[in-house]
Amino acid sequence: MALIVQKYGGTSVGTVERIQAVAQRVRKTVEAGNSVVVVVSAMGKTTDGLVKLANEISSNPSRREMDMLLSTGEQVSIALLSMALQELGQPAISLTGAQVGIITEATHTRARILSIATDRLERHLQEGKVVVVAGFQGVSSTDELEITTLGRGGSDTSAVALAAALQADFCEIYTDVPGILTTDPRLVPEAQLMAEITCDEMLELASLGAKVLHPRAVEIARNYGMPLVVRSSWSEEPGTWVTSPLPKTRPVEGLELVRPVDAVEFDPDQAKVSLLRVPDRPGVAARLFGEIASQDLDVDLIIQSIHEGNTNDIAFTVTKESLNRAEAVASAIIPALAGKTPVGDAEVMVEQRIAKVAIAGAGMIGRPGVAAQMFTTLAQAGINIQMISTSEVKVSCVIADDDCDRAIAALCQAFEVNSSPVSEATEYRATAPQDNSPIPESEAPPVRGVALDLNQARLAIRHIPDRPGMAAQLFQLLASKNISVDMIIQSQRCRIINDVATRDIAFTVAQADAETARLALEAAAPELGCGEIMVDREIAKVSIVGSGMVGQPGTAARMFEALAGHNINIQMIATSEIKVSCVVAKEQGVAALQVIHAAFGLSGSQKIQVPA
Repeated sequence: MALIVQKYGGTSVGTVERIQAVAQRVRKTVEAGNSVVVVVSAMGKTTDGLVKLANEISSNPSRREMDMLLSTGEQVSIALLSMALQELGQPAISLTGAQVGIITEATHTRARILSIATDRLERHLQEGKVVVVAGFQGVSSTDELEITTLGRGGSDTSAVALAAALQADFCEIYTDVPGILTTDPRLVPEAQLMAEITCDEMLELASLGAKVLHPRAVEIARNYGMPLVVRSSWSEEPGTWVTSPLPKTRPVEGLELVRPVDAVEFDPDQAKVSLLRVPDRPGVAARLFGEIASQDLDVDLIIQSIHEGNTNDIAFTVTKESLNRAEAVASAIIPALAGKTPVGDAEVMVEQRIAKVAIAGAGMIGRPGVAAQMFTTLAQAGINIQMISTSEVKVSCVIADDDCDRAIAALCQAFEVNSSPVSEATEYRATAPQDNSPIPESEAPPVRGVALDLNQARLAIRHIPDRPGMAAQLFQLLASKNISVDMIIQSQRCRIINDVATRDIAFTVAQADAETARLALEAAAPELGCGEIMVDREIAKVSIVGSGMVGQPGTAARMFEALAGHNINIQMIATSEIKVSCVVAKEQGVAALQVIHAAFGLSGSQKIQVPA
């Protein structure tokens, strides 16, 4: 007999008929000999309707009252589902987040879970009852016992947190699609269902725009070794298993306040190649990295900064052994990249004396101050940052190799962790609890999924003094405003302004945070000594994700070639070990996703129908 936590989203309980269908599925699971906890969201568009009502009352409603209002949606769902189960003869009881013992921070609208008191849950389960829990909500740890909510997508978080606290065998997430697909089936109906995906891959996809799982839920699964499976509420298909690392002994206290960084990683075998002032037009990145791939050269980090005039800069890192060949390819291709345009000041710069240091951990999701803390730590050690690359579970910086040991020591002390080599692999459990033969990572395709985010804005800061501490000041400022930064790109081109060496820094944030970020940066600009601050809201971010791209040259080139073939210009590039992200014009975002998905052969023969 297994202990299973099931979660049903709003569409799954959107009508009385759908609630009754969920009750039948739950009863079937119990009859198979399992104990079941069910977590449900509010019915259909209930939450949107409640938000609309609040906005008709106030343009800036109190966060406390919003939590009080929005928490009512889930209470309707749990009561109706419990009634439906009782009508089938299955004993059931509905419990709010407070009643089930979900204790959170005293923060409204985005609270994190501190602990879960499982005594009442376990007692009801021993009585043979199905416990139906209101997702998305809890109660504050303060004496006032304030109702709190976990933010949009919080029911996923509730379900996985309960599974971790109960030490359930696994957690099932039921939704309106048959599992995790290679992309959004609303944009590509022929998207394929994946049988399994790792937590790290899912974290990237979830944070890059894939809405099937909330990133915080995946973070908890990863930290506690909890297997997840995403299935359709409308079929009996097996769905997609999200494979978690082998379980680690972690206290349930401070459940969502785990240490954000698990390790400091480093790689001294790095060299950098920069192409400065290359033409800013479709096909340049494709041509460059196509030639690099043809030489079987494996590229690590790739960054393309914001354009200036009609030119741009592209930089990438390779192993020191590969530097000479990479430099030769870059030098040979510059005339070809220029085409009919004079080469002018285009040049290739190489730097052999560099190293890469990184902080890694699933706990940094949604915590704006983590990257800023890394930059501050390096600045306090007098270490200048040459390149920055970010992902959901890692922030990497390229520094001078002479600074590597000091950087590692400082970062380990700052984050209270041990260092580990960048090549250290995570050991994953089997694809599913009953399957002892997981798919070896080496056999995984290079790209598992493609994601699109149309809700991003780009900020660019010109002429920032090139000295230790500038990135730290910038991102500490944004962190103080609770603004999470996504892509961060530091230009390779150095400009002398009033006898001061300067660089540009560009980054992306959620559109809702763009204006707050702009005002904060403009207010600080005189003190920082930087130049113009520009905001572009007409962008889209399209990304490929896959752990199989490690050690497979040409994956990024294939993505760039697909975009170039459809005359889609790349405005920014940022990479991590398992992700390549490109910023393109917003109007070309959907087309970019579709052509990349096709380029990697991810479409299947069947069309996925998404219920209304």
